[in-house]
Amino acid sequence: MSDDPVRYDVADGIGTITLDRPDAMNSLDIATKERLKAVVAQAAGDDAVRCVVITGTGRAFCVGQDLKEHIELLAADQRDALWNTVLEHYTPIARGLAEMPKPVVAAVNGVAAGAGASIAFACDFRILADSAGFNLAFTGVALSCDTGMSWTLPRLIGSAKATELLYFPRTVRAAEALELGLASRVVPADELAAATAELAGTLAVGPTQAYAGVRRSVAYAASHTFAEALEFEAGQMRHTGATEDHVNAVKSFVAKETPTFTGR
Repeated sequence: MSDDPVRYDVADGIGTITLDRPDAMNSLDIATKERLKAVVAQAAGDDAVRCVVITGTGRAFCVGQDLKEHIELLAADQRDALWNTVLEHYTPIARGLAEMPKPVVAAVNGVAAGAGASIAFACDFRILADSAGFNLAFTGVALSCDTGMSWTLPRLIGSAKATELLYFPRTVRAAEALELGLASRVVPADELAAATAELAGTLAVGPTQAYAGVRRSVAYAASHTFAEALEFEAGQMRHTGATEDHVNAVKSFVAKETPTFTGR
């Protein structure tokens, strides 16, 4: 474990965010949340990054709120600090991941619980080690849900199943997660890094602005009418149609060549 609870590395167009508190199962204390919020914003605005990966070290992806710190704040009657963290940390982290203009992949190396599961659900893709799983956890400690789970989870698996898993938290193992639609892919644990690198590498050389347009359009359509979604799509088509990638891709198609995308 490094002194930095959240590491950020960039290579070959891929920005990798690594939660690095393995002794605490990558739980989120205030310092870690502050750092994660900053790193997510950095990755979103980093022109050298065309795909983002978020993962964890050790046995867990992220088990959500650091309950040791939580108990200490309760004991000290610092309740404002407890609940302000939702708007100050969890909300911008979720929005940063879900709204950044580039693809995001969660490499789920172990259990993802509570806000840790929410973080994974805010990503485009979730590759799970076969030893990993999700636990929605919140009602187990008599809390509602946060970090966007009320929005992302029903859209992944439907509102009825989402409500069931939120009411009755349990560990959803990797195989079931794949069946339900919580996982994009499940691989043996020792193949997680390679599978993630393969997907992230493909995304990092793809049409980045087109991916961003798709992300925006899908999110917009989830809370707007069909007519409004059509209008929004038209705007995104106009934007992506003005990119260098689109012009070059059409030229390559006509020439029967494989296009090269630069993200511009």
